[in-house]
Amino acid sequence: MRVPRIYTPQELTTGQELLLEPQASQHLSRVLRLGEGEAVQLFNGNGKAYVATIATVQKKQLTLQVVEAQEAGSESPLHIHLGIAMSRGERMDLVVQKATELGVATITPLITERTGVKLNKERAEKKIRHWQQVIISACEQCGRNHLPQLHKPTALDDWLATANGERKFVLHHRSGQSASDNTTPASVDLLIGPEGGLSEAEIQQSEANGFVSMRLGPRVLRTETAPLAALAILQARWGIWGPCSNSDPDYSLILNSGIPHRCRREARHRPYRRS
Repeated sequence: MRVPRIYTPQELTTGQELLLEPQASQHLSRVLRLGEGEAVQLFNGNGKAYVATIATVQKKQLTLQVVEAQEAGSESPLHIHLGIAMSRGERMDLVVQKATELGVATITPLITERTGVKLNKERAEKKIRHWQQVIISACEQCGRNHLPQLHKPTALDDWLATANGERKFVLHHRSGQSASDNTTPASVDLLIGPEGGLSEAEIQQSEANGFVSMRLGPRVLRTETAPLAALAILQARWGIWGPCSNSDPDYSLILNSGIPHRCRREARHRPYRRS
């Protein structure tokens, strides 16, 4: 059985004994049915994982003994700041969850001309708490020990004025451009519009702020699909999956197709295997 990973906001040090939060305790004891002496992995967002064992099982909470700290190098060298227009229903939850799994460093929900989600202060705070929990659950599942930074909903104008990535991309299906240079940035700002897309004025405004208009292939992708495809391509080109592409020019990724040259070439000669 895989050792369960649990987030706690508490400070963690080797040798300490801690009382785990009630919700996490109930999950371990009642859902997973773990008992005394069984192992758990804890993290608090500081970049380390901590091996702990269950010392005592109480009615509502568990006491854990922290055994050792583990350095984990699962973070991407590429700092990606995703500015994503808020979308309705579960679409935003999906983007936040999968962007976390794909290694995004910062997420800012954006308010654009065509954003269909209207939030007052109370609802916005509730949404932030919900999305923060989505991030925590995704980190527990995927093995990340750093929590991506989640900003409050921000007007597009304000976000563009503060975007300071070394490379900046705005995705929209009307663009025909692709990445053309081989320099490796340390940071990227990625702008994704709402279901109806960014307006022409917003695209021009983003370009005036240093963003390069990009397109992901010939299809029009949904607002919840486009950021995930773009994040995967950025990580493969410059990020956590990138050393092979950086060292081998023939393996470079073309951003408007997302397919490595070598993969395309080998796919033509790969025999079909029936599953």
